[in-house]
Amino acid sequence: MGSPSYRLAAAITIPSTGEFLVVRQPRPPSPPAEEGEDYRRFVDSDLYDLPSAPLEPVAGEPRSEVAIAGADSVAGLDLSRFDVSAALDQIFDRFGLPEGMRGEWRLLKYVEEAEFGPDAGVKTVFLIGSLLSKLDALPESCKWMTKECALGLLSEAKPGSDRIGQYAYIGLLNSELSSNSTAVPALPSQEYPPGITLVPMKSKTLQPFRTTNLVVVRATNASGGSTCSDFFACGDALLLDPGCSSQVHAELADLVDSLPKKLLVLVTHHHHDHIEGLSVVQRCNPDAVLLTHENTMNRIGKGNWQIHYTAVTGGEKICIGDQELQVIYAPGHTDGHVGLLHVNTNTLIVGDHCVGHGSATLDSRSGGNMKDYFETTYKFLDLSPHVIIPMHGRINLWPKHMLCGYLRNRRSREASILKTIENGAQTLFEVVSKTYSDVDRKLWIPASFNVRLHVDHLNSQHKLPKDFSLENFKASCGVHFIFRWAVAYVQSNSSPAILAASALAGGLAIACALSRSRGKQS
Repeated sequence: MGSPSYRLAAAITIPSTGEFLVVRQPRPPSPPAEEGEDYRRFVDSDLYDLPSAPLEPVAGEPRSEVAIAGADSVAGLDLSRFDVSAALDQIFDRFGLPEGMRGEWRLLKYVEEAEFGPDAGVKTVFLIGSLLSKLDALPESCKWMTKECALGLLSEAKPGSDRIGQYAYIGLLNSELSSNSTAVPALPSQEYPPGITLVPMKSKTLQPFRTTNLVVVRATNASGGSTCSDFFACGDALLLDPGCSSQVHAELADLVDSLPKKLLVLVTHHHHDHIEGLSVVQRCNPDAVLLTHENTMNRIGKGNWQIHYTAVTGGEKICIGDQELQVIYAPGHTDGHVGLLHVNTNTLIVGDHCVGHGSATLDSRSGGNMKDYFETTYKFLDLSPHVIIPMHGRINLWPKHMLCGYLRNRRSREASILKTIENGAQTLFEVVSKTYSDVDRKLWIPASFNVRLHVDHLNSQHKLPKDFSLENFKASCGVHFIFRWAVAYVQSNSSPAILAASALAGGLAIACALSRSRGKQS
């Protein structure tokens, strides 16, 4: 997991006008020109945020070249051990800020990121400095903004408009809202954008993640109560994907007890790390209403939710106080997968269509489909979201760049799979071992699910070689693949003695499986 990293964000304000400085954030690298206009036409709008830079520890004895008022007010934070001066220099140099902005600094806030994973997280030091008057000679990438304007861009977002980043909101703006949207204080969480709180909770999910993001939506109007019209469902709070493991069910129960009784629960899909806490929600609030797709509900089982539910198919409008949301049917990961668009902030909650690090695995056993996955990705791109929230990992502030990256990755993998097949690969293991030769072998099993779906997708496009037997390929997808993978994995990680024992165990497992198969046939 490693050690957490640190970052310094600087809020430069003009108290007399109520304005603060925001800088346009650098964009991620554009795709190569040879990859065509299919990706280049999807461009995220400008993102403005507080200027920030990495905060590195000093070498040698603790020192402090910059006086920070209130630096001793936070337990566990010793700024003398960090090179604050170098971080501020980097901020001023990187964004071309004039020297006239340097002055006295005060500690505004210290925020420890919740456990989104897969790394150890980021701890952010917010400093605030004040100017007597506005400096107009600013670089083109910088501008002054009032808090009212920034909150308007956040809470009344329009696709394609300028965006405000999380440092500005978490450091300066969230205290401006008369919001009752904060989750249980005892649980590490993050509210961004306004009205959406992410609570990463320990779950039985796949590596490299350890948590599933429980998403809590509450009204940002102090009075509460639904203010929308023409809605499919309404409530005073909404929970998405309560999939935490039994180890933290007590914490989930406390959270549910703290929420209004008029509670909606939406499940993006049926996987265990997204529904394991459903029974806790129902026990704490028997009147809660479950919303999910019919295909998902058919797989959830009565042990998790014992009363009726409301089926959604996509397009349904949900109102939580002054918050408007819309269900997006998003098949691909499974055939019942849905996402949710938070209309006020133009934030897209994508379930497991995307993850915060790496790529998502499609579930071929539950209707996962590569053609559907591509179509859903383009549907998400057409929505032009400002923020993407996955259920594993951090939020993503460059949604179109992320989604195009997924498309490029899928197409690149599919091209590699086709080339491997054209070069003679006939079985699932041969395709996986050659296409994913640069990937840790413990990840070959989830990769094999995607390979099977890529082969189906290639077959639907009539791209497979004529001498490739789809029937033989499918026959190699069960015990045959697991055994060959186990041998390859042990060969790369274990001693000869362990290898021999594993091979013997694998052989016995196959013999047992074949015996059972013959018994069923007879």
